[in-house]
Amino acid sequence: MSNRVWRIAKHEGIENLRLTTEDVPKPGPGQVLLRVRAVALNYRDWAVLNGFYPRPYAEEGRLIPCSDAAGDIVEIGEEVTKVKKGQRVCSLFFQTWFKGELEEEDMLQTLGAPIHGVLAQYVVLNQDGVIQFPDFLSYEEAATLPCAALTAWQATYVTTRHVGPHCTTLTQGTGGVSIFALQFAHLGGNRVIITSSSDEKLAKAKELGADDFINYRKTPEWHQEARKINDGRGIDNVIEIGGPGTINKSLLAAKKYGDVQAIGFRTEGTDTNVATAMVYNCSQVHGIFVGNKKMFEDMNRQGNPQAQSEASD
Repeated sequence: MSNRVWRIAKHEGIENLRLTTEDVPKPGPGQVLLRVRAVALNYRDWAVLNGFYPRPYAEEGRLIPCSDAAGDIVEIGEEVTKVKKGQRVCSLFFQTWFKGELEEEDMLQTLGAPIHGVLAQYVVLNQDGVIQFPDFLSYEEAATLPCAALTAWQATYVTTRHVGPHCTTLTQGTGGVSIFALQFAHLGGNRVIITSSSDEKLAKAKELGADDFINYRKTPEWHQEARKINDGRGIDNVIEIGGPGTINKSLLAAKKYGDVQAIGFRTEGTDTNVATAMVYNCSQVHGIFVGNKKMFEDMNRQGNPQAQSEASD
């Protein structure tokens, strides 16, 4: 049996992605062999492929990209006690961050950079580096959970105090993290404002539970519009995706003592008023780097209708 594996020959663009045929790896003690059924792509994967993601790589010229996969455990190694053959599981973005605070050594154990990722038919992972996903999800749906969904979960439930019917969340754009954040915030009872450059995408966001909409192409000062929508008092929790080109407006959109969740680096910019805006608004800015296994377990439980039904019985 052979294993089709994608590797990055050079971190200089998609033309340097190579498909290879290799032997299927064998799981060692404490490890499992995962048959990959679906892989989700994130902006981070594009950054790694193009060489502007700021991390080292495990094997220069041979890196297997991508962090997010869902599949079946088809073989287990010795000493595996936490999972079983046949279980449907997701990979964990951080292979060693299970609970508590993120440590520096955990930063060196992230799939797709610096260690090998999951863009292959079969991959070997530690038994602690996978997690079961809810039965009602398809492989394709589950593959979007490890990075985008967990990032959004931490930003909407863990690092903010603002959850509930009297709170407002602003999400930027309609990418994976923002759409998950929209749904999680809506689940928590928040009023959700979403921005996009596309009215068509805003219409789709309405179907997913968004309450208010701003086309930032038509309204460049979207931070002012967001405050106006919320009766001038500012936003409780801002999901900040853009980075250098949007962070200042996110801070200005936030209410006094509001939260800004700094997640992405999608836009270029030279904002110089960030410190002033933070002080003026007494803001709390949280750097969000995906999340740990405990957060993933909480997300699966809270977002699983079957689990909620069983808990209420």
